[in-house]
Amino acid sequence: MRRTRAAAAVTIVSALAAVTAGCGGGSSDNGSNESPKTLTYWASNQGPSVEADKKILTPELKKFEQQTGIKVKLEVIPWSDLLNRILAATTSGQGPDVLNIGNTWSASLQATGALLPWDQKNFDAIGGRDRFVDSAVAASGAEGQDPAAVPLYSLAYALYYNKQMFADAGISKPPATWDELVADGKKISKDDKWALGAEGGNLSNNIHQVFVLGKQHGADFFDKSGKPTFTSDGAVAAVKQYVDFMAKDKIIAPGNAEYAQNQSLTDFAKGKTAMVLWQAAASTFASQGMKPEDWGVAPVPVASGAPGAGQNINSMVAGINMAVFKNTKNIDGAKKFVKFVTSDEEQKLLNKTFGSIPPVKSAQADAAFSAPDLKVLRDTLATSAAPLPQVPTESQFETTVGTAVKELWADAAAGRPVTTESVKERLNKAQQQMQQ
Repeated sequence: MRRTRAAAAVTIVSALAAVTAGCGGGSSDNGSNESPKTLTYWASNQGPSVEADKKILTPELKKFEQQTGIKVKLEVIPWSDLLNRILAATTSGQGPDVLNIGNTWSASLQATGALLPWDQKNFDAIGGRDRFVDSAVAASGAEGQDPAAVPLYSLAYALYYNKQMFADAGISKPPATWDELVADGKKISKDDKWALGAEGGNLSNNIHQVFVLGKQHGADFFDKSGKPTFTSDGAVAAVKQYVDFMAKDKIIAPGNAEYAQNQSLTDFAKGKTAMVLWQAAASTFASQGMKPEDWGVAPVPVASGAPGAGQNINSMVAGINMAVFKNTKNIDGAKKFVKFVTSDEEQKLLNKTFGSIPPVKSAQADAAFSAPDLKVLRDTLATSAAPLPQVPTESQFETTVGTAVKELWADAAAGRPVTTESVKERLNKAQQQMQQ
């Protein structure tokens, strides 16, 4: 859910063409009911361990069996293995009936033809498409096509800040604009303390941040036909703005250029860094000794100070989707299972447990999702989040542009100049790699 999936993104680039050409699960039918009493479910590892997830999910699967008579065989798969397993299944046709996928993979896996399209009839079977937050559905497949999956767990980014460090610097409120963030950051960044944390070595996180800044600069990184536009003025400005927090503004520590394993959260918890852009970080802060009153949360800044649509987007739509293989031998049971897991009761229970936000609107009304940080995430999803580009090459975008940003972080950390020309050169290289 919040783990790095860059290694998996590399795999899908080379595998997608072969899978699309010879997909075992990509037949034109919508499955059968040859095995109506069993289902196989591949769940993504959402909690602290695979075993913890099994303990959480097993009682819920028992509930489903009691209600329907359908026994669900569960396998919780680590993120490091999940995409490889899915791609092997789409090629061989020997996969699960139901599975979790990272929502940024939706369009790439949709292109294989292996997943059941969620047209109006299939959505009606689980209570209707209108039950789900629009932004979450938008992250479930290519625009103009029936979604390839159904939203299951949702997340967005927020700005977390250390209240004591703000008070010590004489700052009374969190920044609403980037200019304010930089100005506040320069007050904080001294005496071995820094304003903002980053994960410069994490390709996916790099993409999440520059995609949002790209939106704020009027850039999408792809045109309407799915062709990369990495060297557009807006894309270049977005990447430069992000890396300039270290290179020019000096509010990010040079060591952050190598961070890729959530070290920025540890720095925040230890009082070394005053702000971090993150998805649902409360449980991590608690595990590292912070009390809820030690930190605050606010929407990610935008130039206007008021998050919203268009150039006021301030988060990508993060989360997990649930898909059904088209060649399932229990198509009716698979739909019943998706309906069960996306019911209000299960959405409340599972999203509370995993620290995410229900993509089902009615489930969000539960008081548990009104905690200060979750309310910011919930409101962001509803009003100011956008899905990453829903194109088959999205995972390659994460790899190529994410690496370009990583290299620019390295330049900044080493004191090498980061100029508009150097940013454009790196993005041009990434674009050429995409077009090969």
